Amino acid sequence: MFASLDWPAFIVAMLAVELTPGPNMGWLATLSARAGRKHGLKAVAGITLGLAVQLVAAATGLSAVLSGSITLYEALRWGGVAFMLYLAWEAFSDDGSAPPAMANKLAGFRRGLIANLLNPKALVFYLLVVGQFADPQLGHLWLQILILGSLHILLSLIVHVTIVLVADHLGTLLDKWRTSFAARLSFGLALAVVALWIAMSTARP
Repeated sequence: MFASLDWPAFIVAMLAVELTPGPNMGWLATLSARAGRKHGLKAVAGITLGLAVQLVAAATGLSAVLSGSITLYEALRWGGVAFMLYLAWEAFSDDGSAPPAMANKLAGFRRGLIANLLNPKALVFYLLVVGQFADPQLGHLWLQILILGSLHILLSLIVHVTIVLVADHLGTLLDKWRTSFAARLSFGLALAVVALWIAMSTARP
């Protein structure tokens, strides 16, 4: 039904987002290095559940937002570009600070869940970035967003679990790498390119 969607471009864009060092990556790496993989995996579960809730909230309201309005479409389009550029700047300027390891066994899960539920960036991400890959002409925008967003959550789950396992073995080495100038510049430029791609590919004819 949605075979005409640009799946390869979406996967590349989402991987660029997920592989870019950010708050979740820094916190998971630090937590897993200091408290072990069990705490890290519980935190991943909380983050994933929080993202799923944000996705449902975004999908159920996106159809009304995009329904036939050129003005709203352009607002969302440039909002997505601006948000991606913000993520690029955030990746470049990240100083590597992260919360300490959690003492309570469920603290990691709760922190991951609450942080994502209360983080408007996740909701905005699904509305303004993931929504750019949906095709209004295919109809069922809410279903498109759910499918696209679910794929993003799956990719984020794979990346987050990998971070936990690697950080558990390598300790603070991963945290030092993610804050190096070369890494921050590379990931920041990658997201800036994604922002440019969104601006060009979503322009109305």
